[in-house]
Amino acid sequence: MGYNSPTPVQEQAIPLILEQKDMIACAQTGTGKTAAYLLPLIDRISHGGYDHTSTLILVPTRELAKQIDEQVEGFGYFASVSSIAIYGGNKGDDWDQQKRALTTGADIIIATPGRLLSHLAMGYVKLDKLNHLVLDEADKMLDMGFMDDLLKIINQLPKQRQTLLFSATMPRKIRDLAQQILQNPAEINLAVAKPAEGIDQRIYLTYDNQKLPLLEHLLRQLDVQSMIIFTSRKSNVNQIVRSLQKMGFTAEGIQSDMTQDEREKALQGFKNKQYQIVVATDILSRGIDIDSLSHVVNFDMPQDAEDYVHRVGRTARAASTGMAITFVNEKDMYRVQKVERLIERELPKLPLPDDFGAGPAYEPGKRHDSGSSRSRGGGRPGAGGRDKSHRSKHHSGDKPAGPRHNEGSNRPIKPANHSPRPEGEAAVAGEGGGQKKRNNRSRNRNRGGAAGGQKPQGENQQPAS
Repeated sequence: MGYNSPTPVQEQAIPLILEQKDMIACAQTGTGKTAAYLLPLIDRISHGGYDHTSTLILVPTRELAKQIDEQVEGFGYFASVSSIAIYGGNKGDDWDQQKRALTTGADIIIATPGRLLSHLAMGYVKLDKLNHLVLDEADKMLDMGFMDDLLKIINQLPKQRQTLLFSATMPRKIRDLAQQILQNPAEINLAVAKPAEGIDQRIYLTYDNQKLPLLEHLLRQLDVQSMIIFTSRKSNVNQIVRSLQKMGFTAEGIQSDMTQDEREKALQGFKNKQYQIVVATDILSRGIDIDSLSHVVNFDMPQDAEDYVHRVGRTARAASTGMAITFVNEKDMYRVQKVERLIERELPKLPLPDDFGAGPAYEPGKRHDSGSSRSRGGGRPGAGGRDKSHRSKHHSGDKPAGPRHNEGSNRPIKPANHSPRPEGEAAVAGEGGGQKKRNNRSRNRNRGGAAGGQKPQGENQQPAS
C-alpha cells in the first residue's frame, strides 16, 4: 500500500484503538485519518471471529463512502474482512444489493446517515451486537444537517461499544456531540485547521468580472500538472470548463446535478490523468484522496474559514508541495481575516496583472449588505457605484449592471447569451435521489440472501453543503 512509516495521527491513534479506547481525533484533511482507524479495526476483525456486523463507519458523502469501501478492500486483501458501502440513489438494483448485504451480514458497513436510516426503518438491519462505531468527517456531517440522523442511528446501537470520532475541525457542536456518545475518550489534536506547510497560499483581490480572465492569465504562467478549481456555484462549473477547454486544457466538471455514474467517471478520469483540471463544487473538498495535486484554485472565497482549509488541503498532501490560489471580491474580504485568524498566519495579497486595471482595495473591516454579497458577473466590477475605470479591459463590452441579486443567486460569472436556471447548490454530496451508481460492494463481501420486502419511495434530501 506504499506505507513506510506512520503519519502523526496514525502513530497516536492506532495504539489507542487497539486498546479499545474511545477516541476523539482532530487532524487536518490529508493526514492519513482513514488508515489510522481502518488498519487497527481490520486487524481486530480478522482475529475476532465475529459472526455479526462488528463495525459501522458513518460518513457525510457517497464519494467518501465509496472510497473507504475501496480502501477496506485494499487494506484487507489478505484478511477475511467483508464490507459494504451504503449510500443514496433510487435504482432498485442498488437497493436490493444493499439489502442482501445488510441481511446476510458484512463485517464493516460504511454508510451515509440518511440511506442507513432508510434501511433501518425496514427492520432487517441488525446492529445490536456492534463493536465499533466510527464517525469520519464528523464536522462535515453536522454542517450538512445530519445531527438528528446520527443520534437516531446511535440510539439503536449497543451502549457497550468502542466509538471513534474523527474531525478536521473541532467546533463547539463537535464537543457537544462527543460528550453525548463517547465514554472517557482519549484525545488527539494535531495542527487544528491549519493547511500543510508545503502549500504556497496566494490571494488575489478581484472583482467578479475579472475572475475568469485572471484565471486564464494565471494558467498561462503556471506549470499545471493537476488542478482542482472550486466554485461555490454549480451554475459556474460548465462555464469555467468551457473556457479551460478553449485554452487547450483537458478539463471536466463535477457537481451535484450529475448522476453518480457521471461523477464517478469524471473523478476516476482525473485520478487517471485523463483530465488535467477538474472544476468542482464542495463535493471534492473533504476526504477524497487525490495524489500529486499541484494546484488548487478557489474561484470564490469559501463562506467558512474551515471550508478554506478543506479546499486548499487537496494540495501538498503527504508532505509534498503545492499552490493554493484564492480569488476574493470586495464583498468577501472580511472572510480573509477569519481564515488568517484560524490558520494563524497572514496570507499574501498579490496585485493583478498590469493590463487588468484596478482591483478592489483591501478593506476587510467593511461589510457590504448581504443582498449584494453574492452577485456574479454583470457589467460592473462590484457594488458601491464604482466608475467604469475599474473594469477589466477584457470585459469592456459588458452590459450595464442590472439590479442586485440576493444571496445565493446563480448568476453566471460574466454576461453571456445563456441564462442558467436559478437554483442553489443542494445536496452537494449527500444522498440525493435519482443518482446512478455502479455496484460498490467489496470483492469479498457476502452475496447470499434474496431480495424482498418493500422499498422506500425515496430518500430525504440533505441541506446544501
